[in-house]
Amino acid sequence: MDDEKKAHSELGLPNPYLNSLDGDFLYHLGYSSLEARNGFTKDGVSHSFQDVKFVVMGGSSGRMRSFAEVIAREINHPVQTAEQLDIHRTDRYAFYKIGPVLSVSHGMGVPSITILLHEITKLLSYAGAKDAVLIRIGTSGGIGVPPGTVVITDKTFNGFLKEEHELVVLGERKVRPAVIDQELARAIQSSQSDARFQTVLGGTMCTDDFFEGQPLNLTPIDCNISQGRVDGAVCEHSDEQKMDFLRRAHSCGVVNIEMECTAMSSLCRLTGYKCAAVCVALLDRLKGDQVKIQEEEYKSFGMRPQSLVASFIKSRLSS
Repeated sequence: MDDEKKAHSELGLPNPYLNSLDGDFLYHLGYSSLEARNGFTKDGVSHSFQDVKFVVMGGSSGRMRSFAEVIAREINHPVQTAEQLDIHRTDRYAFYKIGPVLSVSHGMGVPSITILLHEITKLLSYAGAKDAVLIRIGTSGGIGVPPGTVVITDKTFNGFLKEEHELVVLGERKVRPAVIDQELARAIQSSQSDARFQTVLGGTMCTDDFFEGQPLNLTPIDCNISQGRVDGAVCEHSDEQKMDFLRRAHSCGVVNIEMECTAMSSLCRLTGYKCAAVCVALLDRLKGDQVKIQEEEYKSFGMRPQSLVASFIKSRLSS
């Protein structure tokens, strides 16, 4: 067996066809498997992915730029400006490296985060960083919790309120377990150093859309309301149906709704990486569909997951 095939066979990823690749270009990140293993140079400075212990992901590029500077200060990294920490090579995802921490945007929804997860887990595996922890930070809609509450996900549900992720491969529906690491979730909550906001452990429901959220590729009899907003351009359900479903979800342990968690938990489970989701609730969906908080409050709320995850990373790196 040659060196390239041996390296692929040692990745530990559930794809035997990686063995036959003559190098692997991670198109959406702009890095090659060779650079993942051997490092790369930016502005005359050598960098390596081998030391990565945490990958923090969020939907927007601005949020991950902010987190790059937050974590740089928290861990006393010698470089603390986003411009110097920036290692992006494509316009698909923002990408920063802060010592043992990667800060990367994932866009909105399951398709976008799934692309990132395939490439980032391959990058980590090529680099030998198999113990890295992946954490998603972001915003969400709460159910039965006040705006500003930070939810650390301990269970991930799809729109059928099942701990599963569904996708269609070669014309057939695949259903994969979507199980998140509860021990990691508890550890993140216990690391909180800022007592000015509330944190809760709870279930997170993943939907396919911000407004209606019907699961894809299903017959009408299978469909559920999922997000169930009544303020989109199209609405074919009643407000009463929406409220019935949200109350049912809450009774199952769901305390917030977003659009990525089942894909993340199922793919990380398959690739062998621990993951967590830490999202602030911008509203209580039991009280309405519109996000009506002021801009300054929105910014303040958005910093809460960053603060909590930065505290967790700092505590882990110093232990």
